[in-house]
Amino acid sequence: MTTYPEDKAVDKALSKVSSVEYEKDHHLDDEVYITGSEGVTQHDLDTLRHVADRLPITAWLVVVVEFAERWTYYGTTNVFNNYIRAPLPRGSRDGSVLPSDRASGVAGALGKGQQKSFAIRTFNTFWVYFTPWIGGILADTLLGRYNTIMLFSIVTLVGHVILVASASPAALAHPDTSLGLLVLSIVIMGLGAGAIKANVSPMIAEQYTGKLRKETLPSGEIVIKSPTLTIQSVYLWFYAAINFGSCGAISASFLARDHGYWAAYLVPTCIFVMVPFVLLAGKHKYVKTPPRGSILLETLRVINYAMGPAWSLNPVKTLRNMRSDDFWNPSKPSTYAGRALPKKMTWDEEFVGEVARTCSACRVFLFFPLFWLCYSQIDGNYGTMAAAMTLNGTPNDLIQNLNPISIIVMIPIFDHVIYPLLRRRGINFTPIKRIYAGFLVAGLAMVYASVLQAYLVRYSPCHDGRPSECVTADGEPLPAPINVWVISGPYILVGMAEIFASITSLEYAFTKAPQRMKSVVMAFSQFQNCISSALNFALVAVNIEPKFQWLFASFAIISWISGTLFFYCFRDLDRREAELNAIGQGDRAGFADEKSNDHA
Repeated sequence: MTTYPEDKAVDKALSKVSSVEYEKDHHLDDEVYITGSEGVTQHDLDTLRHVADRLPITAWLVVVVEFAERWTYYGTTNVFNNYIRAPLPRGSRDGSVLPSDRASGVAGALGKGQQKSFAIRTFNTFWVYFTPWIGGILADTLLGRYNTIMLFSIVTLVGHVILVASASPAALAHPDTSLGLLVLSIVIMGLGAGAIKANVSPMIAEQYTGKLRKETLPSGEIVIKSPTLTIQSVYLWFYAAINFGSCGAISASFLARDHGYWAAYLVPTCIFVMVPFVLLAGKHKYVKTPPRGSILLETLRVINYAMGPAWSLNPVKTLRNMRSDDFWNPSKPSTYAGRALPKKMTWDEEFVGEVARTCSACRVFLFFPLFWLCYSQIDGNYGTMAAAMTLNGTPNDLIQNLNPISIIVMIPIFDHVIYPLLRRRGINFTPIKRIYAGFLVAGLAMVYASVLQAYLVRYSPCHDGRPSECVTADGEPLPAPINVWVISGPYILVGMAEIFASITSLEYAFTKAPQRMKSVVMAFSQFQNCISSALNFALVAVNIEPKFQWLFASFAIISWISGTLFFYCFRDLDRREAELNAIGQGDRAGFADEKSNDHA
């Protein structure tokens, strides 16, 4: 991925931020070296083409870990909807469909209905995106990222074994017992998957340790190897690995329909066995950020000292105080000049600045629960719609794999065509603008789904507003005369929205966090999905087919309004992009007893 001299606003700003200290004592000219670079001058930065750097082999090993983990996650959860919602097909003991019924038959097992299915799946999402806090805190304060991923990969494997047992014919003969084992496995797997999730994405980016430097290509052209572009590219391809793994659900749909759910869950379990071995293969090669103590506790103390004078019974006054320029002063050691510092104030001035800027940058994540409301519809509700359509032998829960497939196809196009084209035309498509575009596209997906649901209700042979439950007297499905592939649109649009918003949020969380807070900040980013799931719990009563049309339309409106408010609130952060990228880089811990030569 390349950029061009006239379109290097972010890298140029970064160079200016990095050389502020130099400018205090020197006249800035074209021969000044950019601080932290390897022999790159301001003139080089302004005139040479910028390109992404190469990634080390250890980064690709982390990609393999994420690929396997996502295969097992989506290879199990993508078939949860039918597994919980639909009853055992006729003549089945394991959830599979008889060969004679596969043209229109739907796999099922527990027969608990749409609402209970939605509630359990929503809890699964809530839990998976809550537990990153556990993994992030353990990694940053006690175990380190590598050890945390290794430990919780074992925990996840235990959960998968329980899941396979819950889907055995013997367990399915007692649906309530099977449901209990399913919930137990969800709790254990969610704990493991969430802890891994908080650490694997920062771990892949920290494998790249390159600096801003010049390099001569075989063609003789001298280019700038840009860490900023490299991190952007890292997360594009990291997200591609996630979605390659997500395609494991394709096999799960066919395995569940043709061989039963125990087989559908066994294959992902076997694939996950490779994760600990891949981690061990690179054990002595990974770049590992060691745990450095209770940074979360220190961060909370900094915020607490700042909030003390700001609190008021008047919430408007509290908000005004929090926005004031001197809000963070009570947390700074310099405020106590001539007086004894509080015993718990163990940090230095720069650490307060890091906390302040990190909090400011992480505000952008607070709008994401509304984005994830739109995304959550692909996990079940669209599958229920597909069950009401003409399948022609296609498992209804297979269609949702169009989401990861579309992302896999679109990522190279965005990375090598669309983003470079925008830069060539002088369009600086910054993170805030990309996230805003994600909200707009997600709203379009909801409009498509709402209109399609209206047509399903109109053309279903049963006119009761529940087209997925329309069957003959013998229990055979009576689908609407609409081909199931028509539902491709929302899946593809949501995939495009993820490229704009979700990938950018990963990039944003990594680049805006101090070095030793990356796992916790990443957990905060992903926690927004947990909040979205909590909102979904409040919507269980309307997550029924007769209300799908208005539910989707409401989400479209919410996505567009919240996206516009997001852009209005944070458009100024685009101008501070380089400053925020410089937060907490280097090896310093940020505590008052550090020696001056430890500061980076």
